[in-house]
Amino acid sequence: MSELHGNPEIELLDRQISEWISGFAARDGAIVAIDRGTADEHRWYIRMHGVEKEFTTIWMTLGQRTLRYETYVMPAPEENAEMLWENLLRRNEKLVGAHFSIGVEDAVFLRGELPFSSVNEK
Repeated sequence: MSELHGNPEIELLDRQISEWISGFAARDGAIVAIDRGTADEHRWYIRMHGVEKEFTTIWMTLGQRTLRYETYVMPAPEENAEMLWENLLRRNEKLVGAHFSIGVEDAVFLRGELPFSSVNEK
């Protein structure tokens, strides 16, 4: 199991991620807004111009060992739900570093996480 990181390490990584997101936003016009969670949580809400829909939001959360990320994909299917769930499970088999999941109100999300050792500017 990976090592638990203390507050100084998490605070440093928090600053590095904030700087990376701000730098990316300055270079790329796709980012519309960057918001933060409450003062006691290490969370970012990154709103971007979308391709298939007008906007998309990526939530990034820094935990004790990992940086988790997620984005909303679509609402719960109104019909052919079993076919959709099967399709997503089959796609999960081929995805690396992310997976489809069912969230609030059976909506579909794409989620993943990176260990701290993998979090860098590349």
